[in-house]
Amino acid sequence: MPTYPLLQVDAFTDQPLAGNPCAVVLDADDLSEPAMLAIAREMNLSETAFVRRSTTADFSVRYFPPAEEIPLAGHPSIATTFALVQTSRLRLSGRLTTIRLELKHGPINVEIYAQEGNVDRIVMTQRKPQFYSLHDPAQVLPIFGLATSDALPGAPFQTVSTGTPQLMAPLRSLEALRRARLDIAAYQRYRDRSDFFSPHLFCLQGVTSAGSTFARHFGTPPDLLEDPFTGSATGGMAAYLWHYGLIDRPIFTAQQGHWMGRPGQGEVEVIGPPADIQTVKVGGKAVLVMRGEITI
Repeated sequence: MPTYPLLQVDAFTDQPLAGNPCAVVLDADDLSEPAMLAIAREMNLSETAFVRRSTTADFSVRYFPPAEEIPLAGHPSIATTFALVQTSRLRLSGRLTTIRLELKHGPINVEIYAQEGNVDRIVMTQRKPQFYSLHDPAQVLPIFGLATSDALPGAPFQTVSTGTPQLMAPLRSLEALRRARLDIAAYQRYRDRSDFFSPHLFCLQGVTSAGSTFARHFGTPPDLLEDPFTGSATGGMAAYLWHYGLIDRPIFTAQQGHWMGRPGQGEVEVIGPPADIQTVKVGGKAVLVMRGEITI
């Protein structure tokens, strides 16, 4: 039976067993979509990445949560790039190396910053933000066991995409965010008639002094009920915050996962004026925790 190289990388952390884990399957050109989805279910992580050859970029990558493919994801982009360096499929060219990853809906740029040949930080450039449907907090918040008084005053609930559409739900405090609990049935009914892939609840306060925001990101089985660090939604959140004037500078540190025992941290930069944001960069560190092969 065929075997494929497999690495597990923790992204958005510099410590093993923290941040968000991603399984990276290399040399996956001959794997079908059903096979990739089956492997993602076997890995049982928020995403599994499959690296393939590309004729238009340096590498082609597809990202699969256990339930369905996702067009763009943050922590798999960081983890995949780190895995490519660790397996010498990607050679560093000094302090800064830039590559292109071909994703489902086109390429993105990824920057690898290194010191003395070791990866220090990986930064992905997400797509131009798109602002979609507005949502009524009175309908959304009960899905998470919250009241309208838990919403950040004056801030809309809206679907925003920097590659994957996600529901931005700003809350007024860490305390409100900690109380959030997902009603799976109610959530599935709402999602089925809406325009987003997954919900991102957040507040304008970190859990440590380093953070400017803290977030929680929810899913439903067979996907994980909660994601430790969501890079794509962090990009959408950053665009949302800058667009609506909820942050006073376009560079900040986002935190997520601490209450799950997997603290994660990402550095975020919004590029362009609030009325015409061009892109968002989301970056962080990564750690290799497992190396082997998968046989199918």
